[in-house]
Amino acid sequence: MSHIVTIQTQLRDPVAMRWACARLQIPYPVPGKHRLYSRTVEGWGVQLKGWNYPVVIDLKTGQAQFDNFEGRWGEPSELDRFTQAYAVAKATREARRLGYSIREQTLPDGSIKLTVQTGGAA
Repeated sequence: MSHIVTIQTQLRDPVAMRWACARLQIPYPVPGKHRLYSRTVEGWGVQLKGWNYPVVIDLKTGQAQFDNFEGRWGEPSELDRFTQAYAVAKATREARRLGYSIREQTLPDGSIKLTVQTGGAA
């Protein structure tokens, strides 16, 4: 039996963030204080490709703060790619932790389909 699940992603797992960064070939996240355009914020900074300032993630709330000046200082699609890579990493880690197998398929529209099988190889 098949089930479709929609996931709203909260960024709370630094290991999954590292996996997402490795997948996107960007620097690993760095904890600490990070400068955005007009202020400094604390959290895990992720430097996305082409972005002037990092995306800063608060692991307690799962929320990201950033300043990309409405796309002039960084393409929003890069943040979407990071969030997607994080969600895939987190779902994969959790499925494997529970002993499930998982198969990944990139669809023509760029979305990723994960198939999780509870009893044996996917």
